[in-house]
Amino acid sequence: MQKGKIFVVGFGPGDREHITKRAVDALQQSNHIMGYKTYVDLIRHFVTAQTIVSTGMTEEVSRAQEAVKQAEAGNIVAVISSGDAGVYGMAGLVYEVLIEKGWTEATGIEVEVVPGISAINSCASLLGAPVMHDSCTISLSDHLTPWTVIEKRIEAAAMADFVIAFYNPKSGRRTRQIVEAQRILLKYRSPDTPVGLVKSAYRDSQNIVLTNLAEMLEHDIGMLTTVIVGNSSTFFYDNKIITPRGYQRKYTLGDDKQIWKPHQRLKKEAEPWALDQETGEAKSGFEKIEAIKAAQAVQRQVEENVEKKTSLEMARLALACITKEPVKGDFLVQQAIESIFEFAVSPGVANKFITPKQMQILAEVVGENGTLEYTPDHRFYVKIPTEHPEAIVEQLRESGLYVLPMGDVFNLKACDFCYGEKAESIPYAEEIMDALGGMKLPKELHVGFNGCGMACYRAVFDDIGIVYRKKKFDLFIGAKPVGRTAHAAQPVAEGLEPDALIPLLTQIIEEYKEHAHPNERLFKYFKRVKKIAHFTYQDMSCKIKVEEAPCGD
Repeated sequence: MQKGKIFVVGFGPGDREHITKRAVDALQQSNHIMGYKTYVDLIRHFVTAQTIVSTGMTEEVSRAQEAVKQAEAGNIVAVISSGDAGVYGMAGLVYEVLIEKGWTEATGIEVEVVPGISAINSCASLLGAPVMHDSCTISLSDHLTPWTVIEKRIEAAAMADFVIAFYNPKSGRRTRQIVEAQRILLKYRSPDTPVGLVKSAYRDSQNIVLTNLAEMLEHDIGMLTTVIVGNSSTFFYDNKIITPRGYQRKYTLGDDKQIWKPHQRLKKEAEPWALDQETGEAKSGFEKIEAIKAAQAVQRQVEENVEKKTSLEMARLALACITKEPVKGDFLVQQAIESIFEFAVSPGVANKFITPKQMQILAEVVGENGTLEYTPDHRFYVKIPTEHPEAIVEQLRESGLYVLPMGDVFNLKACDFCYGEKAESIPYAEEIMDALGGMKLPKELHVGFNGCGMACYRAVFDDIGIVYRKKKFDLFIGAKPVGRTAHAAQPVAEGLEPDALIPLLTQIIEEYKEHAHPNERLFKYFKRVKKIAHFTYQDMSCKIKVEEAPCGD
């Protein structure tokens, strides 16, 4: 079998003029393209691939997993990112998925990361020259990084007078982060500090705003905006934001004749602020950084701590004098990686009641640092920081609770069987759950189970509906459960014998798992392939024309 390959392609801002030739070549060599829907639309005119998979904003992991799967099957796959794929892009996730599978460069599929123009560069070019001095990028998305860590980074960058480019500053649900970032920055920087807001750089909807730190929140900021905050020497000039190359001019820019000749510019007298290469010391007084009292107070505290050394530090100094080796400090910055355990809990397939004792155990497990979310599927979603998930699962299962995976998995939702009065079909529901419950799938799949022909639990509005009637089963496939164009599932079988149900259900699930695109719901898959098992697709959607949603769903 031909060995596959993954290109992780950064295509820059998205316009034709700013994508590299190598990126175009990689896209045209690929027979599978995978990316966020908006990004796929931006590069579609470059693409010749037969298979294009576009998924939602938060489906990065499933895209990476599908890319690896297709490459292992011998395909050439391009996983696309706007900007640079190695800057908040897909490159890291692809490698993480490969590492989990034991991949090595010598024996595994080939991976090529194709660089692109990152947002800090493209946006800076539209603003003037705001990133001419030391700078950093900080993502304000706390989807994968704890906010407390992001907060520390903003504080450190603000104190150190970095030019800062904020990525992912705001979304529909994340509105507070950019407010907190401004609050922190105002502790260390003038309210008049220049700020540039660039939305959709080099795209048709491009918008550029020049403002300042105090007034930046008065303007529209969203997920497609990059916020560039200048340092203490940044200034406005003729609708441009300019950051000088240094805190003192090494060149007399206004003179026809330079004071320092080219061979003199790197001498000590030309750069009195530079670190002396022999003594390891640098003169102070040349920074011209206007820090406010809070920053000065922090500096004084640091200096006092240096003067007031502890006995342990004095002992280390004495040891260093004897051994002639430098003192090892305790000030290494290391951010611990916190393990978050996510899972679902329910009292059972048919049982909808949770006992006070079970609730108490669940509350103790969640504790102060976890979260507990009740869902419409009669289960709790639990997220807790822990290094011992096995012990938690054992504790909850001993209390009689079901512990299940979260995310894109098989979920069975059963009715309450009229509080147990119609219990004849409960063993079948439990057997399905034992056989298929928690199976990893391209998209979360809900199977509704009704214990009688009344079907009052609305099983026919789930991805797969099962109705127990006259000691046999009716089967429904492909409901669209949400949206303004929602519709019931297609009835595909009536009067199935009980012993035929699980084999047929397993066949349907296995086909969907093997052939569906990442993030593709069952009804979309059924519509695309036209046949599941031996059942042919029929359009069950509303025949009255309804205006499409903004997302195009």
